[in-house]
Amino acid sequence: MTTLDVIQVVLFFVLLIALTPVLGKYMSKVFTGEKHVMLPVAGWLERLAYRFSGIDPEEGTNWKTYTFSLLVFNLAGFIFVFLIQLVQAHLPLNPAHLANVSWDSAFNTSVSFMTNTNWQGYAGETTLSYFVQMMGLTVQNFVSAATGIAVLMALIRGIAGRNAQNLGNFRTDLTRATLYVLLPLSILFAIILTGQGVVQNFKHYETVQTLQGAKQVIPMGPAASQIAIKQLGTNGGGFFNANSAHPFENPTPFSNFLEMLAILLIPAGLTYTYGKMVGSTRQGWTIFTVMLILLLAGLGISLYGEYASNAVYGHLALLEGKETRFGITNSVLWSTITTAASNGSVNAMHDSLTPLTGMIAMINLMLGEIIFGGVGAGLYGMVIFIILTVFIAGLMVGRTPEYLGKKIEAFEVQMAIIAVLAPNFIILVFTAWASVSPAGLQGLNNAGPHGFSEILYAYSSAAGNNGSAFAGLNANTVFYNLTLGLGMLVGRFGIILPVMAIAGSMVKKKITPLSSGTFRTDNGLFIGLLIAVILIVGGLTHFPALSLGPVVEHLLMNHGITF
Repeated sequence: MTTLDVIQVVLFFVLLIALTPVLGKYMSKVFTGEKHVMLPVAGWLERLAYRFSGIDPEEGTNWKTYTFSLLVFNLAGFIFVFLIQLVQAHLPLNPAHLANVSWDSAFNTSVSFMTNTNWQGYAGETTLSYFVQMMGLTVQNFVSAATGIAVLMALIRGIAGRNAQNLGNFRTDLTRATLYVLLPLSILFAIILTGQGVVQNFKHYETVQTLQGAKQVIPMGPAASQIAIKQLGTNGGGFFNANSAHPFENPTPFSNFLEMLAILLIPAGLTYTYGKMVGSTRQGWTIFTVMLILLLAGLGISLYGEYASNAVYGHLALLEGKETRFGITNSVLWSTITTAASNGSVNAMHDSLTPLTGMIAMINLMLGEIIFGGVGAGLYGMVIFIILTVFIAGLMVGRTPEYLGKKIEAFEVQMAIIAVLAPNFIILVFTAWASVSPAGLQGLNNAGPHGFSEILYAYSSAAGNNGSAFAGLNANTVFYNLTLGLGMLVGRFGIILPVMAIAGSMVKKKITPLSSGTFRTDNGLFIGLLIAVILIVGGLTHFPALSLGPVVEHLLMNHGITF
């Protein structure tokens, strides 16, 4: 690493820490109904939206009604995106005259963007029209991210509520998340990206002559608007097939830095929002610290894996698959951030990462995308592990476990276990199925442990609602489109449903005042215990699978064997 690399990494984390309370305080005002800076600007639009849809923004609902509204809304989004792909050849804004999308690919893409995964088994510039990209995918980028924030708000009200049943209103939370958080940040970010050279137009694809005299088609399109929300909403995906390695998506070192920062900006800010809304900013900073420690540990191991000397690649830093415009460090930093944050965008090919670095990316996915994670989703996933940690601590000291004054009982623990097991089931069972199935094996680009890693990564990405890929697996087949689509659904709603049930249970409970015997959840001891539970419960589950993939490949590579 060069001095400039170190400066960039340090500056990145300094800015992230500095911006966390600023954005977090603003979001707490948005969701508690206090006055904030955007209210005079867009308050009229919020009121208009409520009047148009017949919503009473003050109407409170229980967890079942809140969840039903969420499921119906997401189902409607899925159906709309699915249908417009099937008929895109007959819709406007299709200057490349792209054909209709196959049913299995349309299903996979609709599920992917509805679940905030943004897994793409297709090449954007040769598969989807401008209309589908904007009206389908970009819209889902907003509302899927807002859905994650809404679930978090319901959980916070469940934890902080005092012997009630009101978790708020899903449609109100969705509107405020979109209108006051995601939309203004995206507009600002899109303008900055356009200034950096990211394309934003409706032009036909350009045909140019290369220096060698050949003809090359250069794709155009409204990219900046989709890229802004794909990063801020931790959606991922790409307007172009090369994703953020494409010069029209990520043209400069400054755009590269800003896009990485945008990925973690809202998830980090929500930790402070959480602390404010539960009445203790120390709780928010405790969660932020756990996330930051896990992220920095993964980054350190990843950088070591890419810079460590190895005879296989001539004792040099590994440049294969990296974004040479920005350097190895920026590629590794991006791979660590995007897999930790449930984002899925890439500026380097993960298939070319060293086995050690690829393993860290997989572990980030397998832990449940809780190291910052998706907007809202990462934090409510972390609360699941907090519940398990408090429960385990209670067993150790022989005391009824409590969290923020509320008793953690059998129901909450059962729901937490379901939320942890659901995505893990998809990862392990579906990977095993694909590894022995002719339909699963036919898409492999590599043999041996590296090929196994490609399959393992794909289902980890789907179950974690991440969306990135090793890029060595042809997943645009009926088998992978359907199984990965199912994995995304379970990875999303297999966690949301238990979380909402926990919120509904917690909101009814009385708050017990703190005492000298209360197990504190805002100090260094709890940070260490929570990290241990995350690594043991979330990480060791997948150790046998990792041993068959990146671990074996790392050991073999050290002996000069590659795949």
